[in-house]
Amino acid sequence: MSPAGLDRKKKNLGAGRRLRLVSVEGWEYVERINASGVVAIVAVTAANELILTEQFRRSVGGPVIDLPAGLVGDLKGSRNEELATAARRELHEETGYDARQFKLLGQSPTSPGLTAETVAFFRAVGLKKVGDGGGVDGEKIQVHSVKLTAADAWLRRRVRSGAQIDCKTYVGLYFASCKPRRHGRR
Repeated sequence: MSPAGLDRKKKNLGAGRRLRLVSVEGWEYVERINASGVVAIVAVTAANELILTEQFRRSVGGPVIDLPAGLVGDLKGSRNEELATAARRELHEETGYDARQFKLLGQSPTSPGLTAETVAFFRAVGLKKVGDGGGVDGEKIQVHSVKLTAADAWLRRRVRSGAQIDCKTYVGLYFASCKPRRHGRR
């Protein structure tokens, strides 16, 4: 069914400030109201360290380790924000890093049984520390630089200490371990 056909059958069940619950032919799911998607950034330093973030997440009641990530088109006046622009903004806001280039690695639904949301994964190429990071609006994001060779053990220690690991982190580790493809070659 086309998205237009889906929209005609969509029934709004309720909404908050940022989310809306909808039903299509009896299937209930959540949509974001003021965002067009999510970006997640696989940022590996010249020292072969993966940049990760940590912040308290109310929905799970504790700290969560994740890739730098955020919403696309959620800022006032940015409804048509490009994915790569959002990736650059989120990387800088959360970690204080910028990159020479952002390469799209792939897109995926985040939890297709629950939400219509998709995430676009980007590789940040040519990292440079340009600020402190930590997020905006009281996000209180901690930034971690983790050696790729020690990432698995580091994540296991963090789980033992009470942190949860967002599944995007594992996808990021996969992408970080893959050799970047040259244009036009597989």
